[in-house]
Amino acid sequence: MTTPPAPGEGPVRPVSVSLHEGTIAALKERTGKRGMSAYLEALIQRQLERDRLRELIEDAEAEHGPVDHGAVEAKRAVLRGNTAGSADAA
Repeated sequence: MTTPPAPGEGPVRPVSVSLHEGTIAALKERTGKRGMSAYLEALIQRQLERDRLRELIEDAEAEHGPVDHGAVEAKRAVLRGNTAGSADAA
């Protein structure tokens, strides 16, 4: 049994999707008629990545408990170089 290709891999196939007219008009304005497929491909891949990330976060929270938002903000401050007053943030 072969493994299905990962997102962004494998041959390209046409599919039919239904979109609102306003969405189509905005998409064509942004991409031109010939760039719609590439734009939608990138958009879908990005959403799939976000979905997988959300699943990883949910799994981690189920195993280790909810995120300590204070600790997250302290780490962000360190990454941004805003370490004044946060000596124990690292």
